[in-house]
Amino acid sequence: MIRDTANTKVVEKIDAVWDRVRKEAEAITKAEPALGGFVFSAILAHDSFESALIQRLAQRLGNADLSSDAVVKAFQDALDAEPDIGHAARADMIATFDRDPACHRYIDPLLFFKGYQALQTHRMAHRLWEMGRKDFAYYLQSRSSMISSMDIHPAARIGRSIMVDHGHDIVIGETAVVEDDVSIMQGVTLGGTGKETGDRHPKIRHGVLIGAGAKILGNIEVGTCSRVAACSVVLHDVPPNRTVAGVPAKIVGYAGCEEPARAMDHNVETVAPTGEEG
Repeated sequence: MIRDTANTKVVEKIDAVWDRVRKEAEAITKAEPALGGFVFSAILAHDSFESALIQRLAQRLGNADLSSDAVVKAFQDALDAEPDIGHAARADMIATFDRDPACHRYIDPLLFFKGYQALQTHRMAHRLWEMGRKDFAYYLQSRSSMISSMDIHPAARIGRSIMVDHGHDIVIGETAVVEDDVSIMQGVTLGGTGKETGDRHPKIRHGVLIGAGAKILGNIEVGTCSRVAACSVVLHDVPPNRTVAGVPAKIVGYAGCEEPARAMDHNVETVAPTGEEG
């Protein structure tokens, strides 16, 4: 997992995210008493963000093949081995709140957004994969894909402050890398180009915005703070701070801002092509 461990102990002392989630949970139980039992078991019955996260994911993933209790145990093993998973999950929650206009509270991704839930499931599966528990990780990938339509190979490396909008029809391959502060829309594929083996999937650098339906294929690099327009097919490296669009994608201009993933501006102005392919 790609991560910045600086200042992670701050969250352990003063957990502002967890405090806010609990307050929002209490507000839900007052406004919607019928959801009181659900919100209590998902949030208010827990004494930490990590405990609530594990329980919520396990509730979604458990089924007749594998109980939610078994999922909870595996996730606790993953967290014990890598406590920073909880900090990355908090960063993803804040990113979703900041960038998704449909997210009005911190609690929304944890309770309701399948893209956020699938991403946190991947974080657990990735840790288990690195611990040698590959079959369990594969099971989590398969089960998460079935219930969320997001298929992320457990070996893929994903940073923090990631926003996955809608979380539908997304594929991220085994050797893909997604660095920090990336925003991914629905229908995105970070895939290979055929039957090649080894390092064969894209490397998405810091601050990139990937539009809906975009396909980025092969062991290529999308440079820092670049923007991939919706429905583009990217087959070649993209330099930093550029916008690419089309099939196949070509550079159509600069990214338009310093951090496209945070700005979330998908409008691509008509710019004379530079002749460089994306």
